[in-house]
Amino acid sequence: MLGFAERLVEAVKRAKTPLCVGIDPRWDQIPLVVRQPFGGAIPDSLEAVAFAYEIFCGRVLELVAGKVGVVKFQAAFFEQCGSSGFAALERLLNQSRALGLFTIQDGKRNDIASTATAYAEAAFGGPTFGGKRFGVDSIDAITVNPYLGTDAVEPFLQQARSYQGGIFILVRTSNPGAGLFQDLLCPEEKLYRHVAKMVESLNRGYLESCGYGDVGAVVGATYPAELAELRHLMPNTFFLVPGFGAQGASAGDLAGAFRQDGTGAVINSGRAITFAAKTDQCDWETQLELACEKAKGELAGVCAL
Repeated sequence: MLGFAERLVEAVKRAKTPLCVGIDPRWDQIPLVVRQPFGGAIPDSLEAVAFAYEIFCGRVLELVAGKVGVVKFQAAFFEQCGSSGFAALERLLNQSRALGLFTIQDGKRNDIASTATAYAEAAFGGPTFGGKRFGVDSIDAITVNPYLGTDAVEPFLQQARSYQGGIFILVRTSNPGAGLFQDLLCPEEKLYRHVAKMVESLNRGYLESCGYGDVGAVVGATYPAELAELRHLMPNTFFLVPGFGAQGASAGDLAGAFRQDGTGAVINSGRAITFAAKTDQCDWETQLELACEKAKGELAGVCAL
């Protein structure tokens, strides 16, 4: 089996685009034709919401498979729905794998080391009780919050490496308030640069033939100068880049994310693609496909694969 980074590069090259479609279902933005059997404007129950999410997201996966190589699921929207949401997310991840899509689960997990181990086992391979491994289908990658330190990151990395998976560590996020802590000088260098150096160091000794390791970095597209700065600082780190599309970043802001060969980053776009149509439009599938192709075209101008 290919390593994490090699599989990710292969997925991007096979689709001929770094575009990653974000799967972030929101009840009031899902097409009415999908919501109607489950209560319409006001859902019948949490279970109904989860079923509607599964139907909608499952169709999204079918529409984008072959157009992109990578999808990212925002776990929070499924977890809102309780056990039905967890079950829906698991089935959608299985569907993604069956369609040949590289899967990222975005939950920004972390805790003290023992709890981090439980989070990691839930994502990669499954937990061990009484010396017996209870297997689960592994995802390809998860997002991890680094601010508890390396002892809390290490369980994720160890578990991921056992199952040829990877992690994306938050380095410079795309939200407006990111600088409150990430830009703090510690003592003379901004905090996010310290995190970036830690991420790059975790890849040493684990580089695959493509030149990347299995520890990636979340770096927001809404800060293009810092995106280019961090590419220089982390030459062997693959980037997951949010902020393109609905959050305001343009394709021109992304040039600094890539190496000269066009690899090095996957660019996430969720709402701008999945909710391209108004909720009352019957041709929402066509609008979604058009939005996906439009995003791919824009990215082709800054990333030649």
